[in-house]
Amino acid sequence: MPWQDNSGNRGPWGQPPRGSNGGDRNGGGRGGRGGGGEPPDLEDLLQASRQRLKRAFPRGGGRGGGRGFQLNRTTAGLIGAGLLVLWGASGFYQVEANELAVVTTFGEYTAVNGPGLHWRIPSPVQNVAKREALRVQELNSPAADAQRGGLSQGLMLTGDKNIVDVAFTVQWRIKSELIVEEGQNLPGVAQFIFNINNPEQLVRIASESSMREVVGRSTLDFVQTDGREEVAQQTKELLQNALDAYQAGIQIERINLTLAEPPTNEVNEAFRDVQAAEQNQATVIQQARQYTNQVVPEARGEAQRILEDARAYSSRVTAEARGQAQRFENIYEEYAKAPDVTRQRMYLETVERVLGDMDKVILDEDAGSGVVPYLPLNELRRQQGEN
Repeated sequence: MPWQDNSGNRGPWGQPPRGSNGGDRNGGGRGGRGGGGEPPDLEDLLQASRQRLKRAFPRGGGRGGGRGFQLNRTTAGLIGAGLLVLWGASGFYQVEANELAVVTTFGEYTAVNGPGLHWRIPSPVQNVAKREALRVQELNSPAADAQRGGLSQGLMLTGDKNIVDVAFTVQWRIKSELIVEEGQNLPGVAQFIFNINNPEQLVRIASESSMREVVGRSTLDFVQTDGREEVAQQTKELLQNALDAYQAGIQIERINLTLAEPPTNEVNEAFRDVQAAEQNQATVIQQARQYTNQVVPEARGEAQRILEDARAYSSRVTAEARGQAQRFENIYEEYAKAPDVTRQRMYLETVERVLGDMDKVILDEDAGSGVVPYLPLNELRRQQGEN
């Protein structure tokens, strides 16, 4: 039935109905698309659509005698089998070399598969979630835009009540173990998928908290000089323990401490001066140790030489004293046997020792009173000159 207004003489496009022109719906009064310029009739469009559907799906046993497509049990079975094959084939999936796949059954964890071609019961029974478990990711803390009031978010309080500006990088990846670790209920990649929502934010917050704890129990000098590697290692261990407690499925590979300086330039310059003074102190101490290593052995050697000389002198004097004492005892024994003879012999030996090297003239009392004493002055002068 064509559209008409209430007056009964116009169609929906503002034209009078075809019947008003005395034309037949199927006759020459249609007007053609290019002839009369009238829009197509809605009833004709619906009729044409019905004809196309009949041609696409003909009914069997019609008057024309032809047999078209018939939806019976055999046809339905073939269609179902084809759909089942396509549904089963959709369960195949490929896992790349750096990926791990977590299979879930109705949303519950089932298994973890490594690289290769695998099959799972197609959706909606089982689903697969893939993650790049072997790719090492790097995170900078604090972030480049982490500023508040012109101050860096890396300011931390040390154990000796000083402030240090710390920056570090964290290298992490998803745990790649295919089996469940002791004390855990899911493998690492499954924990990563099910237990955390924003892994980067979790690693950032946990790493900053761990770094603040380690710096808080260390001194400023330790953090800035010799203890940088130890601070990074302690932070890594503390961070890994925290992530394991969260069952985050994240493995920390390495933490690098890239910055550990006072927060202002003035303090930084002062600290550099302190470091230079400490280096000079270490240099002076090393030089003093070298001087000590050189002088102390020489002094010890000289002291040992003096001790040896003293021992030798003591031994010599002691031996001489013992010899003199023994000689005296021997003389005393002889003296006790013949005192007069011993005194006479000692007197003669003494006079011989005293007058033995002198030029002398001995006059006996009985030589006579007419002998004139002779004093050889020339000989005495010559001997004095020779001496």
